[in-house]
Amino acid sequence: MRHARTGSKLGRDSAHRKALYANLAGAVIEHGRIKTTITKAKAVKPIAEQMITLGRRGDIHARRQAIAFLRSKSIVHKLFTEVGPAFAQRPGGYLRITRIGPRQGDAAEMAYLELVDTPLVFKTKLSDAPAVAERPAASVNEEEPEEADELEGDEAENDELEELESEEPDEEPEAAAAADEPVAEKPKKS
Repeated sequence: MRHARTGSKLGRDSAHRKALYANLAGAVIEHGRIKTTITKAKAVKPIAEQMITLGRRGDIHARRQAIAFLRSKSIVHKLFTEVGPAFAQRPGGYLRITRIGPRQGDAAEMAYLELVDTPLVFKTKLSDAPAVAERPAASVNEEEPEEADELEGDEAENDELEELESEEPDEEPEAAAAADEPVAEKPKKS
């Protein structure tokens, strides 16, 4: 019986679980954000925060402890040169878990495990989206009716559509030619 045994097994034996934690913690340090299941994110978050604390210490013993767990000198180098000094003034809480909903295939609850200094996921998506181009408010002369401005905008849209239509036929003959070519059949072995 597992009385007072904390942490989930994640369906792995201890060696596989330790390797998983090392890989996920290294990926968070290397990339700043990883997408994983909520259970794995909750399991690896304290371990990755311990590694960042070692990076903040910066001494040779901490570096050796980090290399023993993470097993990658390049990730440990980044931890001690970039990530650790970036959190030097922060007393803890270096990572956050942002839930992003169920996964397509098996409906497992997914989340981003990311460093706190990175922008929030939902805010980066909004900022990455192109801003809606608003038409500048033109000064309307009393002599010109407002319908003239609307016609000019419609003509500009028509010009853009014509340009797009002129580009599309260039791609279609290549695709049609590729579809018309016969596929060579492999000889059957007897």
